[in-house]
Amino acid sequence: MIKMTPSDIRLAIIGLGYVGLPLAVEFGCRRSVVGFDINQRRINDLKSGNDFTLETTPEELQSARHLTYTTNMDDLRSCNVFIVTVPTPIDEHKRPDLTPLLKASETVGKALKKGDIVIYESTVYPGATEEDCVPVLERFSGLKFNQDFYCGYSPERINPGDKAHRLPNIRKVTSGSTPDIADLVDDLYKEIITAGTHKAESIKVAEAAKVIENTQRDLNIALVNELALIFNKMGIDTEAVLRAAGSKWNFLPFRPGLVGGHCIGVDPYYLTHKAQAIGYHPEIILAGRRLNDKMGAYAVAQLVKAMMKRRIQVEDARVLLLGLAFKENCPDLRNTRVVDMVAELKEYHCEVDVYDPWVSIEEAQHEYGITPVTALQAGFYDGVIVAVAHQQFKDMGPAAVRKLGKPVHVIYDLKYVFSTTEADLRL
Repeated sequence: MIKMTPSDIRLAIIGLGYVGLPLAVEFGCRRSVVGFDINQRRINDLKSGNDFTLETTPEELQSARHLTYTTNMDDLRSCNVFIVTVPTPIDEHKRPDLTPLLKASETVGKALKKGDIVIYESTVYPGATEEDCVPVLERFSGLKFNQDFYCGYSPERINPGDKAHRLPNIRKVTSGSTPDIADLVDDLYKEIITAGTHKAESIKVAEAAKVIENTQRDLNIALVNELALIFNKMGIDTEAVLRAAGSKWNFLPFRPGLVGGHCIGVDPYYLTHKAQAIGYHPEIILAGRRLNDKMGAYAVAQLVKAMMKRRIQVEDARVLLLGLAFKENCPDLRNTRVVDMVAELKEYHCEVDVYDPWVSIEEAQHEYGITPVTALQAGFYDGVIVAVAHQQFKDMGPAAVRKLGKPVHVIYDLKYVFSTTEADLRL
């Protein structure tokens, strides 16, 4: 039986990205925290007060006076509660890639001692914590699960770029591998979560709750994407339809578009992978995923048709994409589907430029082989796609965007940044 109390906890956060760093900072304002990451450059940046994700400010980093940063695994040995916040991506075949999670479990396993607790925040399919991670912890620690050490699961709910919904004011789901551990995990998070917690009945329930949150959003967006395809064929403005339908109090305000990022475009594949492993083929979820994944190609086809109607030669045409991040007002490039449009335009032998004042040029080159331009040229483009609704593009206004085009050009507003009359084409 666990004898640890909240005051006994010596905390370590494994992975200091979009999820781990805000967590480490919040706890670091209140208790001693070891922030661990395998990326030495990331650690150096944080020590100098710089967070490239922009999820924390220099002032917030400075306020976490009990937080230390390290890449040295030996610094974890003094800790007794480990929170794992590493990415859980999919591979090129859209299968869950648990490599970062299992590597992190191996690292923690080497530091694990009797009575310790490992809490996972990474998005996984139901059962992954106990079926995939626990065996790694046991193998590298030589300890027995729920006898020598324990686990918890508290799914992350970070929304990159959202300054209104931040870690403390987003309600937190918690769970533990025994009732006592569930209580302790819940008490730990209550220290920093002002919005309160929801203690799930089991780790699997908590895992499933997380993975369906984004699956639900994915399917809702797939629905409006399909509606957009239908209404475009009928010559009806989709945004006008959605505004009219939105006058009813219980209509959900989803909008069509590209579905990327580290959650919505990824998490459903974790659920469908597990469903197929147990012999069930999830038709609706996969259909929604297929539809959302083809929206980049559809948008380019719409642009090409509009260019042809204006007698613009498509081959060797210059096209500008405004935005590369997966969503507005953040530098996050993970699983951005803007790259689908870049690839599709190149299939038409277009010359493609990408401009995004938020993203790191180095990261764009490393992740996608794309080098964003750093300045915009007036009168240079045959087509301009407003791909991401960054505030900078809204502030530019339609007239400034128009000036980027040649005398004959097409402006495609993919994100409803401008009104119907201010763009030539909208999704």
